[in-house]
Amino acid sequence: MDRENFYKQILDNIYDGVYFVDRARIITYWNKGAERITGYKAEDVLGRPCGDNILRHVTSDGAMLCLGACPLAKTIQDGKEREGHVFLHHKEGFRVPVWLRVAPIRGNEGEIIGAVELFTSESALQLMRAELMELRSVVLKDPLTEVWNRSYLERRLRGLIAEYEGQEKRAGLAFIDIDHFKQINDTYGHAVGDRVLKMVAATLKYNIRADDAVGRWGGEEFLVILYDVDSLDSLRNICEKLRILVEHSTLELESNNFINVTISIGATLLNHTDTPETIVARADKLMYKSKESGRNRGTVG
Repeated sequence: MDRENFYKQILDNIYDGVYFVDRARIITYWNKGAERITGYKAEDVLGRPCGDNILRHVTSDGAMLCLGACPLAKTIQDGKEREGHVFLHHKEGFRVPVWLRVAPIRGNEGEIIGAVELFTSESALQLMRAELMELRSVVLKDPLTEVWNRSYLERRLRGLIAEYEGQEKRAGLAFIDIDHFKQINDTYGHAVGDRVLKMVAATLKYNIRADDAVGRWGGEEFLVILYDVDSLDSLRNICEKLRILVEHSTLELESNNFINVTISIGATLLNHTDTPETIVARADKLMYKSKESGRNRGTVG
């Protein structure tokens, strides 16, 4: 395979639209991505001027670029690369939002012999972003409670320790367990138990700061990672707020039955020698002190 066909094969298999024009803005190459995004086949456009009733780029305020402010024409004149957000004309008549990039094509002596335009469908980008966000949610979130899962919490803890290494500011961790959760499952069934888990998770999620993180550690246990906590008193105040809010959350069942639950909390500040395992173990031990002291309380240390 010669070099020209080799590069053509590469360009034909990329997702973006790519086309080349000569100095007269005659289209000399049109890849498969351009066909897919615009609806125009290569045979429809090759040998024609790019402004010849083909893409007819317009800006968001309706300016027709092909009639004066064509980025390809400007790049051919001054050799500068350009990029921007425009709306191209699809063969079926509708407008497609794209992000385009234009660069000069130079000959062997460095002279400008044409230009290349690469354009990406912003609709496709938005779809890919949405799919990535959905995938991220599936991989990193607990499917029942929709808070972070244990795998993500472990990663976040490693990042927390790296971020605070050598820093004067502090961070905290709260280990939370729902009191008497087994009795709820035994009395009302696992479906109600699941609703209780979701209620507690949502209460925690919506009542921490934006930079903090809450996730399900396992069963009825949750972790809350708390950034920039300057003292044990501040940590105690945060935990007490969460405890009170959970205690005053109510799950309504059929026949005017209501369920209230409480939580036991163990909370600690990050030490410079901590690993994810040591800080979780310390908070877990403090949580059990809350259990032994009567539940529905927090122990900070």
